[in-house]
Amino acid sequence: MRARILWKISLGLVLAGSLAAILPAAAKPTKSGAAHAKAHAKPSPSENTRGAASNNGLPESRRLAIQADIVWLGGYGEMSVEEINAHLLDQIKAFQRRNNGKETGSLTEQERAALAEAAKAPQAAVGWQLIDDSATGARLGVPERLVPKTSTTRTGSRWSSAQGQVQIETFRLHEASLSALFDQEKKVAKRAIGSSVLESNSFLITGEQRLKKFVERVQSSGGELRGVTILYDQAIEGIMAPIALAVADTFEGFPDPTAPPSGRRRGVEYGSAIVVSSRGDLLTSAQIADDCRSITIPGFGHADRVAADQASGLALLKLYGARNLAPMPLAANTADSGAALTLMGVADPIAQASDSSATRVDAQLAERGLNPAPPPGFSGAAAVDGQGQLAGVVEIRSPMMAGATAAMPRATLIPAGDVRAFLLAHGITPAQTGVAATDQLVLRVICVRK
Repeated sequence: MRARILWKISLGLVLAGSLAAILPAAAKPTKSGAAHAKAHAKPSPSENTRGAASNNGLPESRRLAIQADIVWLGGYGEMSVEEINAHLLDQIKAFQRRNNGKETGSLTEQERAALAEAAKAPQAAVGWQLIDDSATGARLGVPERLVPKTSTTRTGSRWSSAQGQVQIETFRLHEASLSALFDQEKKVAKRAIGSSVLESNSFLITGEQRLKKFVERVQSSGGELRGVTILYDQAIEGIMAPIALAVADTFEGFPDPTAPPSGRRRGVEYGSAIVVSSRGDLLTSAQIADDCRSITIPGFGHADRVAADQASGLALLKLYGARNLAPMPLAANTADSGAALTLMGVADPIAQASDSSATRVDAQLAERGLNPAPPPGFSGAAAVDGQGQLAGVVEIRSPMMAGATAAMPRATLIPAGDVRAFLLAHGITPAQTGVAATDQLVLRVICVRK
């Protein structure tokens, strides 16, 4: 039902250009009388102090990213915003069941990617975009087709619908106390609190404010607070309740500038590629070359992705017109655990100077990956053994595991055996001899996504 409602939003906006045009057809109540009463009941002390990060043993940011995707699938039925947190584990299992997986309540990396993919259609219906708010430095998701009017405020940014039924505001406060603001926000005039949760560095409050529903999330770092408030008319609760929660769940007050939004790919991503033939064939990580609108190799120009294998995690790029490149020699055997390797790659501009020269870092191959993990930009980099030969390709992953199971290592090695099989399958004979690996055999890759 929720999915159908979201598609109605898309159709209504295309035809009428206004949220108001689709309110009579799409709006509907979302809670039974009992659930509605519960949403407005004064929360118990346990509700006020329960740690959101404790749900399913997940760090808060990862849990919220997963929950933000799940709400788009409409699995929460008639639950109120404040009831949804307690049912995340059930919804993860339901997603696994629908996709013929084991109902563990813990998402594998492949399941996490599938969840993000499943959320794309309803997100597209409302023009969902993950953005960096220049006014506050925060990162959040915004349904741009529902809130096309944008403006700045004294403390942040505002997005609103044409007639003001939906409003999203960010704010930034300096030298402020999180607990003091939490108490203050619960006492705002004309507010009826449905749920309030205070953490050591964040809080979430939901309820009613005058004739609107609201969700407010605030995060702290040092003496600075950054937050977002989402308000929407009660008449459109059936449409806006899950969207408001998605906005709040994707809100990152103090995002890591080196990382993409949780569970999402960066619009521009930097990686590394290895020269594997004299005809312009380059080898890189499949994730770097995935879903690129354009691929650029600085100093050479445009490149095409000509092959990719998700099983091995490798991709083949082609530089047309490139000649007389020296391919990197491939090691005959796969490196053993404990082997010392030299990682050669081009770091992301945030991690090194703006030039595109390759750098080297030392690492050791362990059972659970490369230690220490190299800097951003080294996905697709070369791991070179003591003989100066390619022992494998570096793959850097973002941990996206849900649940208490051990996360994947941040950096892993795609071994020489997999590299050889991949190259031979695509008509490239790996170089076995020649010059030892040099920095000139590793190039920067710039992927621009849609």
